[in-house]
Amino acid sequence: MQRIAIIGSGGAGKSVLARELGQRLGIPVLHLDRLYWHPSWIPTPTDDWRALQQEFVQSERWIIDGNYGGTMDVRLAAADTVIFLDLPRLVCVWGALSRYVRHRRGGRPDMAPGVNERLDLAFLWWIWRYPATRRPGILARLSELPASTRVVRITSRRESRAFLAAEQPKL
Repeated sequence: MQRIAIIGSGGAGKSVLARELGQRLGIPVLHLDRLYWHPSWIPTPTDDWRALQQEFVQSERWIIDGNYGGTMDVRLAAADTVIFLDLPRLVCVWGALSRYVRHRRGGRPDMAPGVNERLDLAFLWWIWRYPATRRPGILARLSELPASTRVVRITSRRESRAFLAAEQPKL
């Protein structure tokens, strides 16, 4: 595993897994939310967004966490490993709520400075609907990847911890 894309619903734990896996394997981590959102939740322009990712995936080693379906093809095509956090919706809603409580007075470590944590009903609704609206497309994309791409589907927090514990640094 040298080029790892981590995808899944909001609140699934993508950023935490990316950070911990990056530390364990000594691989640089790119949090897409940190790159996409600028202070006061200003998004990166579309053309710049794709170009930034295309440039980053040229590196030999990386972990990128985030969905952003419009540019997911960039990451999936370059990844040797894709980790899909396919957790139940209640787990993801709880993850988003607890993240909000932890970081509501400031920024998250996976966000740019000046982008303070926020939570609204639209985001919670997006998480709730993810299994019906986003998951089928993700599964289709994953099924189309070449056999040389390792796909890891994680369906619980326990599986996520076990996966992380099983990954040994390459010395």
